[in-house]
Amino acid sequence: MGVRKHNSAEQLKEAKKSLYFAKLNNCPTSPRKMRLVADLISGVNVEQALNILQHSPKEAAIRMHKLLRSAIANWEAKNEGKRIEESNLYVKEAFVDSARMLKRIQPAPQGRAHRIRKRSNHVTIILDSRTEQQEENIKA
Repeated sequence: MGVRKHNSAEQLKEAKKSLYFAKLNNCPTSPRKMRLVADLISGVNVEQALNILQHSPKEAAIRMHKLLRSAIANWEAKNEGKRIEESNLYVKEAFVDSARMLKRIQPAPQGRAHRIRKRSNHVTIILDSRTEQQEENIKA
């Protein structure tokens, strides 16, 4: 491996150490339905996001709640001895990408066939801690 490539790989490793995230791959929900739930929690404090997801009637909120708890556990693993309440954790990003699509055929009248596309998605949640200046800007 070249020196430049090696140096950039080391920089990426260092950047990932301070990044707290969780991923859910091949979730069998359509991306459109999952994005509605992801938009509810992006930019919100972690405690408030957990509360929103717990009381949401959408089925996608159950999987998103579990994923958010996983991201919090990843944060705790990298920051031993720190408390979540003191660190002002919030959901920095929550984004949904489309994943594989299962294609099926539904019989239709007069010998025809309709295609059914069973969609799935990839969800990523990124957490970060707010500084006091950021909190003042939000309140203002």
